[in-house]
Amino acid sequence: MAIRKNKLVAPVVKWVGGKRQLLPSIEKYIPKKFDRYFEPFIGGGAVLFHLQPKKAVINDVNGELINLYKIIRDRSCALIEDLKKHRNEKDYFYEVRALDRDMQVYSRLSDVERASRIIFLNKTCFNGLFRVNNSGEFNAPFGKYKNPNIVNEVNIKAVSSYLSKNNVEIFNSDFEEVLASAGRGDFVYLDPPYDPVSSSANFTGYAKGGFDRSEQERLKAVCDALNKKGTKFLLSNSDTRFIKELYRDYEVIPVKAKRAINSRADSRGDVAELLIKN
Repeated sequence: MAIRKNKLVAPVVKWVGGKRQLLPSIEKYIPKKFDRYFEPFIGGGAVLFHLQPKKAVINDVNGELINLYKIIRDRSCALIEDLKKHRNEKDYFYEVRALDRDMQVYSRLSDVERASRIIFLNKTCFNGLFRVNNSGEFNAPFGKYKNPNIVNEVNIKAVSSYLSKNNVEIFNSDFEEVLASAGRGDFVYLDPPYDPVSSSANFTGYAKGGFDRSEQERLKAVCDALNKKGTKFLLSNSDTRFIKELYRDYEVIPVKAKRAINSRADSRGDVAELLIKN
């Protein structure tokens, strides 16, 4: 199932709802053996990079993120060189952030430059929060960090080595399409945008369009289809009445996660979340 793990293989970008500190809880419910690993909402990839399976299918609807993973796999040296041009300065940050406001300008960026831009913005924006508005434009503000690690060469090369030396398929598609090929013996980890716990707590803006409750219901139908095929799955979501009712036919496990997404430090802390498995 897995190769000898390289501890340097870790998330390259910080992502909303990242699973690093929940890994001990998640790992308890992952099968000891499986054929292919599927993760259709890859985000920062904490679970993938922790498991480091030899055969994996990863996906995300965010095209900039998927471009980044492909560039890390195929052109890591060019990416590292391009990252060295960036400056941790407020005016420069907003210049780079504004590039996607004009698609004629943005379309002239190479795939390497787009990937470099995403890492730079992620490392220097407020709270490391990847967030886009309804037009799909990156809109997190400058973070004012003294010495952000923009060029983490060791990390990028380790992730590149893992992605290139193993059978890791990378897609920018709909989760349902990607999971259509999952079968008996495979394992699927699902980390979708969470059901908001309140009207002011909706942090699904990592891609244009969002992820509403009709999408949550469509995801549940896909989980039912996986279950019928004999595919094992584990899903993370928020601890809301809607989600608990939606998945009442499966094993629902409450867990506590530390979240630092709130702009106010005194409003951060342990948050109730759910793990759901068949």
